[in-house]
Amino acid sequence: MENRLVHENEKIYYTLCLVVSIFTYIGLILSIIGIVYIIGGVLFTLVLHGISIGHIRNNGVKLTERQFPEINKKAKEIALNMGIRDLPDIYIIQSEGVLNAFATSFLGRNFIVLYSDIVEVTKDGYKDELNFIIAHELAHIKRKHITKQLLILPALWVPFLGNAYSRSCEYTCDRIAAAYINHSQASVNALAILAVGKRLFVDLNIVEYIQTSKAESGFFIWLSQVISTHPPLPKRIAGIEYLNNVLGTYKMTNIG
Repeated sequence: MENRLVHENEKIYYTLCLVVSIFTYIGLILSIIGIVYIIGGVLFTLVLHGISIGHIRNNGVKLTERQFPEINKKAKEIALNMGIRDLPDIYIIQSEGVLNAFATSFLGRNFIVLYSDIVEVTKDGYKDELNFIIAHELAHIKRKHITKQLLILPALWVPFLGNAYSRSCEYTCDRIAAAYINHSQASVNALAILAVGKRLFVDLNIVEYIQTSKAESGFFIWLSQVISTHPPLPKRIAGIEYLNNVLGTYKMTNIG
């Protein structure tokens, strides 16, 4: 069952964030100035996000049946298997070497943005690696993470709490993506690409990478982790290994 793929901390942290946010909203509503802050904050965020989406739509390359049709077709296939009826608009943007992708939403419309250097791995035959990245972002949409973050916005400003929830969501989406593409090695490769790049990842010793990361310790090592919205890449790779070795390899037909 797909629920087994949800990271064990996601629901716990979401509940905590929701409780904190509800009490914060109640406190703000009870004061007139608080209502002004809420309305002003929502409008300000909406405008900034709208400008960002506008930039993407103005400059990005949208996947269609005639624009990168193979990637578009595979994205549709993964989305349908996940039960996502309406495929988000997917754009590729030039990234100046940055390896990343993200999912977002604006006024009820979902978007996925793929940085060009991530997409370029398909030129070297690593199509399943890109499929993992796309599936990861689709998992954010399936789990409604973007909508939930809007609901718990006050809690996201609480030190450590909001970031802890975000990290658990990342683990969940890694698990779901690995399960739906049904290719654990490609999933590990995709995260390795984020770690050392689209050329060097083939030479990366995954076991050594995880072990040396575990050996790192100290206050600032801990602090950098707890204030980050994403888990360290070695831990994310180890999470894929956990999925494969402990939970077992999932097949898309078995998820529902």
